[in-house]
Amino acid sequence: MTNNYDDKRGIGMTSDRTRNRLAKRLEDQGIKSLDVLDKIRVIPRHIFVDEALASRAYEDTALPIGYGQTISQPFIVARMTEELLKHVQGGKILEIGTGCGYQTAILSLLFDKIFSVERIKDLLIKSKKRLRSIGIYNVSYLHDDGWNGWKKYGPYDGIIVTAAAAEVPEKLMQQLAINGTLVMPMGPEGKQELINVKRCKEKFEYKKLGAVSFVPLIKGKKLKK
Repeated sequence: MTNNYDDKRGIGMTSDRTRNRLAKRLEDQGIKSLDVLDKIRVIPRHIFVDEALASRAYEDTALPIGYGQTISQPFIVARMTEELLKHVQGGKILEIGTGCGYQTAILSLLFDKIFSVERIKDLLIKSKKRLRSIGIYNVSYLHDDGWNGWKKYGPYDGIIVTAAAAEVPEKLMQQLAINGTLVMPMGPEGKQELINVKRCKEKFEYKKLGAVSFVPLIKGKKLKK
């Protein structure tokens, strides 16, 4: 895949050295996958936030991206990606919640094909343009309610959901391939946990991965601001 990462690297707070520091911080916090850490170094996080926030892009913190949404904390992006990568090699990934496209970009370098669904149309348009500007083309985009998934291209080897729900949406469960893995936050605000769901032939196996905090997975799709 050709890309324009080098054109986006910049200087100062957006430099390679800054990204290397972020990757080292994530490693110190327990991220073990060298592949994931390498992609954190490669993808320029500052282009996924407003210019006014670029100087904070490589802090390990969530930042606002408008529309009541956030770009996830780098540790959480790395943690969810690492968990998916443990169980899925290559294959098709369904992402629920394109957001600003940062998580999508990381996934695109580790899996064969990404199908990304976003309920806020303006966010989706901006993210698609942003990802193409850095040479990422193995992502298909859909403006729709994330609770519906994307049945047309299922089943998926992996599903990642970047917003929290009280339960795993039934349609996502059905779009997960046998032996596939779903990673998502689940539970009410203040009591959310990251979970891993594996689909076996006759049942689903759940595993808790630790406390997290995400925006809610809202039903319906939004056309305008």
